[in-house]
Amino acid sequence: MKTVALIVAGGSSQRFGCKLPKQYIEIAGKPLLSHTIGKFEQADSIDSIVLVVAEDYLAYTSENIVDPYDFQKVSKIVSGGSTRRESVLNGLKSLSSTTTHVAIHDAARPLVSIEDINKVVNIAHEENAAILASQAVDTIKKSSDTYIELTLDRTILYHAQTPQVFEFGLILDAHENYNGDESLITDDASLLELQNIKVKIIEPTSVNFKVTTQTDFQLAEMILGEKKNV
Repeated sequence: MKTVALIVAGGSSQRFGCKLPKQYIEIAGKPLLSHTIGKFEQADSIDSIVLVVAEDYLAYTSENIVDPYDFQKVSKIVSGGSTRRESVLNGLKSLSSTTTHVAIHDAARPLVSIEDINKVVNIAHEENAAILASQAVDTIKKSSDTYIELTLDRTILYHAQTPQVFEFGLILDAHENYNGDESLITDDASLLELQNIKVKIIEPTSVNFKVTTQTDFQLAEMILGEKKNV
């Protein structure tokens, strides 16, 4: 079985507030995206890595993100689309027919552990679909016009993360055949949920938040810096 990591890095990072997309900004000594790639480079369960980036950053990614760190598993860099789902689909279409499973990961999650990557990939080989997701610990409220409508049962609620790992044909077909409201597809597992296909939840063993704001960036830099010095 061949498992490819599809790292999606095509976002413009509008919420981050910098001209350069956040995935290219240096954090704890090297670009954020390079940290993320490095985790999958070291994961034994991953055979190769494909990066999906904005078309304007194809050469930049090769010259500044991949080449300086001699990543051996990065097999190609492909152009993304106007939405995350289009970017994922472009990446999926670029994969070799020898691919059996694909691990789709947000570039802005550089803290994912190698152990968790291997675990979710191995479970997906058994279950066809598995994702990292952490159980909600805060009390979750449903609101209407900024007023509380009801309190949800947090014991059955999870925060979805990545990587999300799927049997290749399964997720490719799900993306190619979806023609509904794009706003309903907030992650790749959503496509399988709409088809009533079971997706296994694996709880992460370490922090794995998505770097979205400057505060997230500072916290991630602190954590990565501490690991670097261990």
